[in-house]
Amino acid sequence: MSYTDVSTTAARPGYFLDVAPMISALQFQPTDFELSHGWLNHVPSHHRFKFDKKGQVTIDARCDCSGQSVSREQGDQLFHAFTGWRQHYWQPLQIDREFASHFKSPNAWVRLFRDIRMAWRRFRRREEPVTVPAEALAMVPAE
Repeated sequence: MSYTDVSTTAARPGYFLDVAPMISALQFQPTDFELSHGWLNHVPSHHRFKFDKKGQVTIDARCDCSGQSVSREQGDQLFHAFTGWRQHYWQPLQIDREFASHFKSPNAWVRLFRDIRMAWRRFRRREEPVTVPAEALAMVPAE
């Protein structure tokens, strides 16, 4: 894979890569993308995109896409679409996944450890048997 910062590379003077299909895909096919280690991955095409703090994009692809630059206008639109995707799709998905992970069924070792821990707690809470003197148990005849 080649890493190319498209803000500094131009294959042909005056030619820019048209990223309108990606902008549309971020809006209407958000499940095709995932975020991993700071890179936005388009799963079907295996293209990866990284945005810097200024919104400029770096494209990593196995094809000639990585050798093209993106126009400033479309770069801004792409960055805006990416931030919207991250805020409205990716972050809620990650929060839901994290919340669900709190309730997943633990593996056998964890279950065994929890069972032992709960048995130990029940054992420690057990109080000494109450002893009652024999005189108190003496039967009083009914009249």
